[in-house]
Amino acid sequence: MIRICLVEDQTIVRQGLRSLLALDRDFEIIGEASDGDEAIEVVERLRPDIMLLDLRMPKRDGLGVLNALRERGTLPPTLILTTFDDDSLLFESVRAGAKGWLLKDVSLERLSAAIRTVAGGGTSIEPVITERITRALEKSNVAFDSAALPEPLTDREKTILRLLAGGYSNREIGDLLRITEGTAKNHISSVLSKLGVRDRTRAVLKAIDLGVI
Repeated sequence: MIRICLVEDQTIVRQGLRSLLALDRDFEIIGEASDGDEAIEVVERLRPDIMLLDLRMPKRDGLGVLNALRERGTLPPTLILTTFDDDSLLFESVRAGAKGWLLKDVSLERLSAAIRTVAGGGTSIEPVITERITRALEKSNVAFDSAALPEPLTDREKTILRLLAGGYSNREIGDLLRITEGTAKNHISSVLSKLGVRDRTRAVLKAIDLGVI
């Protein structure tokens, strides 16, 4: 049984999702919230297996919820619910730890599959959203100042560094950027070499030290 928390401020959307999910015997809705502050309280009290999270809500938006729960160490695997009108917000949710994105008009079959994937530790991203997130990553104004490095980072390496900061695996980075897992691994190895560090964690820490993340 997958225990789910629904976080959505629009009552009709939340009721529709609850009705859809009730059709699957593997799912149990254990909690709901209509704003960001309530979401944090409900998630910390009930500890769901997965959270379905709207990005635009009163009191505290979805990004605020992600960041607050991550800082407290209580962020469950999270699927973002979106109407898909803000690339930068989707990009920020990558960095905050979201593991999947769904359009609000998603079918029950796609919704169920995404919930199972993310609850099982994977990522689930709609192809159209993948394109927009990738574009937002590439255009991000978070620029790595690599002038002091013997060899500057490429734009692709900068993008991968940001995904490393979000905790993404080689396979997940490959899926998001539409490259093979091996190619992602090669890019990561190049990033580590250029930064002069031994592992992913140190790469992210160095980026933080340089004021990038």
